[in-house]
Amino acid sequence: MGIIAQRHRPRALVTATVSSMLVAFVAGGLMTAIGVGTCGMVGGIVGNVKRRRRGLPSVLTLSLLAGAAYGLFSVGMLLVFSATRDLFFDTVRDTAQGLANLASKQPSLVPMADAFTDATASILRFWYLWIGGTAAFGVVVGTVFAWFVLGAVLDRLSWLPGDDHLDSADDPRPVDPLPVRLDRVGYRYDSSRSNALTDIDFTVDVGEFVAIVGHNGSGKSTLARILAGRAPSYGTVIRPGAAGLGKFGGTAVVLQRPESQILGVLVADDVVWGLPADAHVDVDGLLAEVGLAGMGDRETASLSGGEQQRLAVAAALARRPKLLIADEATAMVDPAGRRELVALLAALPRTHEMAVVLITHHETEADAAQRVIHLAQGRVVGHLPAWHDSTRVVRGAQPVYTEPILRLAGVRHTYLAHTPWSTVALHGIDLTVNRGEGVLIVGGNGSGKSTLAWTMAGLIAPTAGTCELDGKPTTAQVGKVGLAFQHSRLQLQRRTVGAEVASWGGGIGSGQVARALDAVGLDRGLASSAIDELSGGQARRVVLAGLMASRPRLIVLDEPLAGLDPAGRRGIIDLLAGLRASGLTLIVISHDVDGMDAVCNRTVRLDAGRIAIDQPSPIGGVR
Repeated sequence: MGIIAQRHRPRALVTATVSSMLVAFVAGGLMTAIGVGTCGMVGGIVGNVKRRRRGLPSVLTLSLLAGAAYGLFSVGMLLVFSATRDLFFDTVRDTAQGLANLASKQPSLVPMADAFTDATASILRFWYLWIGGTAAFGVVVGTVFAWFVLGAVLDRLSWLPGDDHLDSADDPRPVDPLPVRLDRVGYRYDSSRSNALTDIDFTVDVGEFVAIVGHNGSGKSTLARILAGRAPSYGTVIRPGAAGLGKFGGTAVVLQRPESQILGVLVADDVVWGLPADAHVDVDGLLAEVGLAGMGDRETASLSGGEQQRLAVAAALARRPKLLIADEATAMVDPAGRRELVALLAALPRTHEMAVVLITHHETEADAAQRVIHLAQGRVVGHLPAWHDSTRVVRGAQPVYTEPILRLAGVRHTYLAHTPWSTVALHGIDLTVNRGEGVLIVGGNGSGKSTLAWTMAGLIAPTAGTCELDGKPTTAQVGKVGLAFQHSRLQLQRRTVGAEVASWGGGIGSGQVARALDAVGLDRGLASSAIDELSGGQARRVVLAGLMASRPRLIVLDEPLAGLDPAGRRGIIDLLAGLRASGLTLIVISHDVDGMDAVCNRTVRLDAGRIAIDQPSPIGGVR
């Protein structure tokens, strides 16, 4: 509530408080709703004062006013609900009398019992003063306390960007996004010294499947935001009506991470989430169209990454958009699922009166497009610049790895075990990883790769079986196995790169931070850079630098190449090969295997939570 009050207009706080109170009332009753309302009031005061850059005197003034109002509300509620008030007072009176009777059995406590009885009678006689005053005092004390505690949190979070990259100015015209023409369009972010887009010219019309291809940082996502309705810094976007982002007949966006767009508990609920009650949607037909036939009653949490992306497309189609933008929608999907998803997107303009724009850095995904727009450094170019492949794989005799470091025996894991919604993710995994090995674990979406990664790191306890690092359960050694998440940004919690790496190392000094950055190929000058300014490849390297600073015995990397362009991929592969050459044990979990033979000497394939293949990689060895 404090963050809402600090970053948004008062009506946003009022709306959030009222809606939260309604949910709280349904879930927990009147007292729970009142508690949520109190949070809204206290958080609103602190956040509003922070937003206006004022201090403690403003907090005291507002808290006194709010306390007086809350006191009057408390008294008013007891006046209105007189029967409840009488029952409450009778309970207090009887409790006081019972305590006094107990105390009177001890002569020395009789005066105390009489004083207690008289005080209770006085409080009940002037109850409106006591209750109103106590409520007001509680609000004032609570708000002042929150000013110092919550206010400190808000100060720490003030550097985080609060703008919505898809936000756009209100357009009073009727929703009609196509055809859309960009005439010498450019865009520059407020915090940047250079343009993200420069002099972009092209048109998208109904019935087209257009691919926008470029490397990380080329301006693809910025262009997607312009197409979705964001105003450019200069140039003109011409369309017959409003972009209508999220509205019927308007523009829909499917993002890189489908779980960030899924809101419903059940698949069928998510398709119609947010639509008006009178909207007529053929849910079963849409699910069948995107390859999820018969899954309407499935829980969304049980879907694989590819299935979640298909669900996001179905939910977008439920709004009958004229323009569908898929921004790196294939980045977290396995190769088979990627091909199927691209084929699905390519077919939509032929079966619906719409256009589809696919944002990707995989040129092979653009083969199905009618038109391909290449972006480089924010400009439209004839073709993408080539990237030099510098990896050198050494063939020859492979070292023998005989010293076990990680053992998994009969490992099973069931999500929501002992409930009607239980889902088995791992079925009896037996796996031994030796010191110095590089193990590549592959498999399709939903095969159990990420669950296995979290189990190896000790963040998930197996439902059955054991997972041990050097003979001890990994759950008792959290941090000894370093884990790089699939979404690197979720692991970066500090404001700057240097502070982030230092925190991983337990507060190490600047010299050790510099050496950790050297180890992952990052310039030492990047230590002062803000985390939000990093590219995808840089964010992954910062996570690796933090892991190196924490000195793990083994590192597990979950999808380290997801969302990276060819140059970023090659840089990460080179880095991992170098780390393994230095003696570090690596487990790489990925469905993107191109180039991984330079890092891993062994490949394990998962299928439906079981090990299907465990064999040496086609080309083992290191650089």
